[in-house]
Amino acid sequence: MVLVEPKIPPNTGNVARLCAVTGSRLHLVAPLGFRIDDKDLRRAGLDYWDKVHAATWSSFDELLAAEAVGEERLHLFSGRGGTGLWQARFSPGDYLVLGDEVDGLPEALLERFAARRVRVPMIREPSARSLNLSTCTGIAVYEALRQIHTPRAPGGSG
Repeated sequence: MVLVEPKIPPNTGNVARLCAVTGSRLHLVAPLGFRIDDKDLRRAGLDYWDKVHAATWSSFDELLAAEAVGEERLHLFSGRGGTGLWQARFSPGDYLVLGDEVDGLPEALLERFAARRVRVPMIREPSARSLNLSTCTGIAVYEALRQIHTPRAPGGSG
């Protein structure tokens, strides 16, 4: 899991808890809207924080270089188009990337990795703008885990 410039401590704490219970690694890309020792962040994931493999990066490029992440391993979640979640294909070692709670992922990242955009399906009406960051993260993580742990038919596309 990669959170790019998250701003709300309880959301990041909830994502940390999700990572702990699923065995997922958590990468936080600065600038963060809080300090890692923020009491709200710790409250949301307090009893799980020591079980989370978390790293903080000064930029997305630093993360890509340090982790040797190829573009094919990235899945950038956005409400602005892309492959539908049910059509996206996930493999072990993939990076699920989400942006901040207000603006989502930076436009420059979405343009740079346009072919790697994934959207979570939802109805389109003014009152249903977007999902909460930690809710979207949970949906994404569990769909990826479902695919990884569900055997596919030999030679099949599924």
